[in-house]
Amino acid sequence: MELYFLFLLFALVALALLSGYPVAFALPGSAILTIGVAALAGWSLAGDAATFFAEGEPMQWLSAGITNFRGIYWEAERDTLIAIPLFIFMGVVLQRSKIAEDLLIRMAQLFGSVPGGLGISVVFVGALLAATTGIVGATVVAMGLISLPAMLKHGYSKPLATGTIAASGTLGQIIPPSIVLIILSDQLASAVDQASTARKALYKAATGELSMPSEFDVTSTSAGEIFLGALVPGLVLVAMYMGFILIYALLRPAKAPPVPFEGKRDHRFVGAVLLVLVPPLALVFIVLGSIIVGVATVTQAGAIGAAGTLIMAGYRLRPGRRDTFYPLFLALASLAAIFIAKAVFSTNIREISTAGMAGVVIAGFGSVGFAVALTWSTWRVYRTDDTLKGAMIETAKTTALVFVILMGAAMLTAAFRAFGGEGYVRGFLESMPGGFWSKFVIVMAIIFLLGFFLEFIEIVVVVVPIVAPILLADPSSNITAVWLGVMIGLNIQTSFLTPPFGFALFYLRGVAPPSVRTLQIYAGVVPFIVLQLVALAIMAWNPPLVNHLPNRIALSGTTAPPPINPRLQPCLEEYVRDRFNRHGADIIAAITAARNLDLAAFPDPLRQSLQGSFTEAERSLGLIAEVARANAQITDQAPAYRPLHDRVRQIESDIRQHEAAIDQLELRIRRARGKEHDLVSDWKQDIGVLKAEVAVLLARIPDSWKEVESTFQKLTQAAQTARLQYRRAADSAYAPAAEAIAMLHAIDALQALRADLPATASDLTADRLAGLSARARDIPGGRDIASALQDTRRAQSDGKDISGPMAEARALIDAEITWRTRAAETAGPGLRVFEAAIRDTIGARSQPKLSEDQARFIAGCMSSHRDLSLNF
Repeated sequence: MELYFLFLLFALVALALLSGYPVAFALPGSAILTIGVAALAGWSLAGDAATFFAEGEPMQWLSAGITNFRGIYWEAERDTLIAIPLFIFMGVVLQRSKIAEDLLIRMAQLFGSVPGGLGISVVFVGALLAATTGIVGATVVAMGLISLPAMLKHGYSKPLATGTIAASGTLGQIIPPSIVLIILSDQLASAVDQASTARKALYKAATGELSMPSEFDVTSTSAGEIFLGALVPGLVLVAMYMGFILIYALLRPAKAPPVPFEGKRDHRFVGAVLLVLVPPLALVFIVLGSIIVGVATVTQAGAIGAAGTLIMAGYRLRPGRRDTFYPLFLALASLAAIFIAKAVFSTNIREISTAGMAGVVIAGFGSVGFAVALTWSTWRVYRTDDTLKGAMIETAKTTALVFVILMGAAMLTAAFRAFGGEGYVRGFLESMPGGFWSKFVIVMAIIFLLGFFLEFIEIVVVVVPIVAPILLADPSSNITAVWLGVMIGLNIQTSFLTPPFGFALFYLRGVAPPSVRTLQIYAGVVPFIVLQLVALAIMAWNPPLVNHLPNRIALSGTTAPPPINPRLQPCLEEYVRDRFNRHGADIIAAITAARNLDLAAFPDPLRQSLQGSFTEAERSLGLIAEVARANAQITDQAPAYRPLHDRVRQIESDIRQHEAAIDQLELRIRRARGKEHDLVSDWKQDIGVLKAEVAVLLARIPDSWKEVESTFQKLTQAAQTARLQYRRAADSAYAPAAEAIAMLHAIDALQALRADLPATASDLTADRLAGLSARARDIPGGRDIASALQDTRRAQSDGKDISGPMAEARALIDAEITWRTRAAETAGPGLRVFEAAIRDTIGARSQPKLSEDQARFIAGCMSSHRDLSLNF
């Protein structure tokens, strides 16, 4: 019965949209009507309004959309969507201040003499505007008004000209910063949580284990990571557009002729080009660069971009005047002062010194100067043609539209789940042969087809919450949320170009001259849609093109996880094996030399630890090889095991779905409260059918399955045991050597502490003793000295004689200095050679941060998707 209400839900949505009803009201209205009809049907037919809902009550689902929306977007830490109005504002100001127009004119003059040069310049400007605004409508309209007449005047084919402009305008959907990517990241954040829960439940059902290893969990994402992931695909798409136009112009010169520049290419021309090109490029690098290096979040970067756009508009709207560039010069000087103060002085107020106060003053003047420059530019934008007022109104309208659609889509999604729609979608996708890729292709095809009729926001907020958790939870491909978000973003980009409702086509149709027919616009975008689909296939075939940059930045940034992080271990062990294969002889030689060191000067416990360190280092060489052999055995056995594994897991999945349906029907019977009506009889009959089907499914599981599964599980357990043994051996091998070297390096600190001990008890105060004790505690191996100094402090506070504990402290310091000095002479150099030889391999897990070489290797290793399905 729920299928009828799901059909009603989508029929109402389709009818409302096709009739021209606003999307923002069509989505929640359809949800409210369908839930109301279902509640009325349940009350009239079965006496219970909740009869036809998967779970819960009608009022719960009526309020679920608003509740979920508020819970997601009203949390203080979920501020990603605040970036939307900031980036919209950037785009509107750039368009209204004629900066986009200047870019198009100058780039056409620069590239015009190349075959297809006007088209290439349009793509270049489209990419640049995409990286600064991400507003499709403004970009297409601006380029349509400026470039289309010029292209037609110089003999460009109408389909090529219109297709180039429309496609270039859509680059803002995939090149960051992009509103699509911001909304996608927010939707995927919730999808990751759901997928993680589903994968843990799947692992428990398959293995019986209560906890799942963290390396098997779904990788989370953020807007910044999706921006990084989309950067390379966006540039690849730009290159494909330019390459297509160039090849087309070379093959058919009459359709895209070169347009020589009639003016002089002198220093004035170069200066004009640089003045138009450098500020937007600088803004792109500042906005994206601040995100990439981790200086700013996406929201903060949006604020930076909005401020930079106002300063650019401030001088563009006042051309030819003496004071045109004064706000810009003041802003640049202020920023330079701030950076100099930050680089030369310590500007941390809590740790400020007399010398550092100058840095605070300089930074303060710089901040005030930049605020003045920004206010000055904003005033100009406000006073010139009401540019600021128009930009603010348009930004408010667009932002309101986005958020109202988000709220309506949350209600529609809640209604879809109310009738068990998510379960139907999951069951359909999981029943498809071909594993993950069949699901993925179906989802991508649905999104592509929806793009013919819906705008990107509706697709993102309606489809992604339903299908993303299903795709992310599948361990057979173990895709990242970043990769999935970029793939959906590339696919959704086609929605702006696909007729009949491609919005870029509407925008261009509105500004194109009557001589350009609508069919010519449709024909012109077809090659670019094909190029977008080709780019989609390339990214699907090569996940590192999407994943590598986010991984690389994440592993080398200031917030990078330490090497001991469980998620990094498989790739870190591959790195260690790779280095053993390359430099194994040097590592073995360093271990052998370390065994022959004279350790007589070390205290017995430390000497025994060092000898054990050398043994464990040598043992770890064999263990890492054992890990490789165990992994190779699994790889060899996997092809024979996988068909049976997949077949049985599919049967078990079908059984779980049947059991869930039985539980739902039994719940409805209990809700009927003993009333025997036709629906109850039908439900009981359905339960009998489902139980019979469960019995049939159980009979289809081969008798040999348990034995085959147990045999393969022993291989995986052996590999896990080998990995754990290697990790323990590696940690035991490095820690004593690192501790011993740290103790030898602390000789100067001990001597300084010894020199600061007062000669007489009268010079000792409680504060001084506390400081000396803290210094001793910070010295490696100085715990006993710190304890003796603490005993001295307690004796002093009790009014006792402190000469005994003071003498003990001096004796301990002298003894430590003596043995450490001897050990540094006899074994220090050899120990340092040993530690350096194993630091990045055996000792990698004990380091506080990955090295650059390790970060590059592990980023590449983690960028490819790894099939984990045999562990489930």
